[in-house]
Amino acid sequence: MNAAAPLIEVSHLRKFFGSPAQPVRAVDDVSFAIYPGETLGLVGESGSGKSTIGRALLRLIDSSAGGVRYRGEELGAASPRRMRFLRSKLQMIFQDPYASLNPKMRVRDILGEALRAHALVRGKQATGDRVAELLRLVGLQPEHAARFPHEFSGGQRQRIGIARALAVQPEFIVADEPLSALDVSIQAQVVNLLCDLRDRLSLTMLFISHDLDVVEYLCHRVVVLYLGRVMEVAATEDLFARPLHPYTQALLAASPSPNPHDRTVHVPLKGDIPSPMHPPSGCVFRTRCPHAIEACAGERPQPREMGGGRLKACIRDDIPEWAPP
Repeated sequence: MNAAAPLIEVSHLRKFFGSPAQPVRAVDDVSFAIYPGETLGLVGESGSGKSTIGRALLRLIDSSAGGVRYRGEELGAASPRRMRFLRSKLQMIFQDPYASLNPKMRVRDILGEALRAHALVRGKQATGDRVAELLRLVGLQPEHAARFPHEFSGGQRQRIGIARALAVQPEFIVADEPLSALDVSIQAQVVNLLCDLRDRLSLTMLFISHDLDVVEYLCHRVVVLYLGRVMEVAATEDLFARPLHPYTQALLAASPSPNPHDRTVHVPLKGDIPSPMHPPSGCVFRTRCPHAIEACAGERPQPREMGGGRLKACIRDDIPEWAPP
């Protein structure tokens, strides 16, 4: 376990949408910590609540219950003025680089807007110098500052989005599926850029993704999410070598191999993820779990320590060891 104090602490976080009579349980009692300099992966199928957690961490949406602490400070209790200051410490890289940039603004204004909002530079010259520095940092040229977003490729736009997040010198970044809108040929370049920036700038990151290969490459630890609940938490190497939870095992078994010579047939998870409006009783994964027993319907498992900092939310200790399909 990391001996340092967590930079981010998420405690019993809940986010429900809809009416109190019929709530949509997007996030239901999620807890984890992120340590300084760490990249924590958050994985799970679509509809598992990953992006909702990312937005709740930055208070882009209000949580229904639970809390998020940054350096021990409860963000939910922060005043608007205090939260304005904290926004410079907590930033997001959005999924869609096409939608996240104002098409009517030049790049110098997109980046300069963040600098001016937090009073990080004064004067036109200082702003221009900082914009040029940011563009070089993400692998673009200073002359790109005069262009509009539509003049760039998808990968270049995402680099601009990364530069905008870095403009205010944050400590913590939520990267919400930052590769999913990019061509496969460009994704590796952006992943390597994120790795380089994380190490160079000592960034702490929550990396939200459905791409397990990227998570294995980029992240130090992984939280596995299913229907708004934590199924497993482990160091990346341990999780991919020996997943303990049946859902993690199923995700890895369904993941396509990056090896072009691998002829293994990877079968998707059976069935669809249930509605968060009507989640199964007990363990929410039981309706798709090949190891479910009668007791799984009556008992809601909480993540419990399995040794070495690993957590597993499953009542069974006799799940067979995972092996590739």
